[in-house]
Amino acid sequence: MSQTKDIAPSPTEGDLDSRASTTVGAGTATTSAAQQSDNIAHALAGAGGGLVAMTLTYPLITLSTRAQVESKRADTSTLDAIRHIINREGISGLYAGLDSALFGISVTNFVYYYWYEWTKSFFENAALKAGRASKKLTTLEGIAAGAIAGSATVLLTNPIWVVNTRMTARKNESEETLPGGEKRAVRKPTTIGTLLKLLKEEGPAALFAGVLPALVLVSNPIIQYGLYEQARNFIEARRKVGPRDAFYLGALTKLLATSITYPYLTVKSRAHVAGKDAKSEGMLASLNKIVKDEGYAGLYRGIAPKISQSVLTAAFLFAFKDVFYDLTVKARRKAIAAKV
Repeated sequence: MSQTKDIAPSPTEGDLDSRASTTVGAGTATTSAAQQSDNIAHALAGAGGGLVAMTLTYPLITLSTRAQVESKRADTSTLDAIRHIINREGISGLYAGLDSALFGISVTNFVYYYWYEWTKSFFENAALKAGRASKKLTTLEGIAAGAIAGSATVLLTNPIWVVNTRMTARKNESEETLPGGEKRAVRKPTTIGTLLKLLKEEGPAALFAGVLPALVLVSNPIIQYGLYEQARNFIEARRKVGPRDAFYLGALTKLLATSITYPYLTVKSRAHVAGKDAKSEGMLASLNKIVKDEGYAGLYRGIAPKISQSVLTAAFLFAFKDVFYDLTVKARRKAIAAKV
């Protein structure tokens, strides 16, 4: 009679953590440590994916932001807007504020994914303790996880995006005329320079301009991730989800979310660039003013490049996040295995 050799399955991350733990009664602590490590892995993957996605799509952000805040300018096509920026500021004009944006997106995504995964694991553990058949998040749990993660992210990162919007929306000229008629080149402001000037002229409160519409915009990732989780669960019940699936799911869910919440993005951008002398208005008053002065189309100014940017960013983000997550987990497992 033939004998079949038992083959041990590949160790999971939790198995490796358990082997590395030598403390008596450390089962709960080990599980907690493994979950914490997984949360950080997701956060790092989100930050890495966000950096790649932001770099690839930043010119579209520039076009959209300037269209949102330059309410009095004549409507132009996307190509005309690109030519105008390049003629006035050169190719670098399309990347104004990129350094602050990359810093902002890495911090934003790290904070968001960390809190999202932490909240998600909390609901999953609660589902197991309650004896629920599946620990997959329900729609309401997905909304709650997105709301908690989004609110924490907005409060922590709003100052970064105020500075970035100021830099992106600036109307730079390549040179300025001095009193004697002489012209000299204008140095483009740095991120630190913009921040210090804002603090000096408008005070710390300016860093939290537009925070209310930003909190309303938390509904954007709630809609997106709620739909994304449900669609991903649907596919995973049938087969493994790959980077290509994540790319398409991210694009479709972001398209819907951004289309619904775009007016609040316009209000937030204008609040970010409003100076200290600008009349303070509430969110609803700002919406009404835009409609009164520019019609409903004013609420959607710059939506074409923004939709394109949001969809591409979400698609690249979800695709690269999966790749970065796998790399992060593999690196961690290799490091733990080397210690055992």
